[in-house]
Amino acid sequence: MKELIKRLLFAWRFKRAVRKADNMHRLQRMKFLVILLNGKLQVVAKQDCRRLIRQRYFKKGTRIEDIEKRALYITK
Repeated sequence: MKELIKRLLFAWRFKRAVRKADNMHRLQRMKFLVILLNGKLQVVAKQDCRRLIRQRYFKKGTRIEDIEKRALYITK
């Protein structure tokens, strides 16, 4: 029962993050990614991913392509 509630909660949060990413893409015309950071779903612009890589937020050697592969959702 606990697992079911966790899955439903994650699905609800994921749907909300996708909606947020689509709205931000429509407004700003930038590419947005929904990724899991520190156990939470985050909506991040691709440009911000570059900034996070420069600041060593991700492991050394991580590239944009690696982040895009791990992304749960990418706006077009």
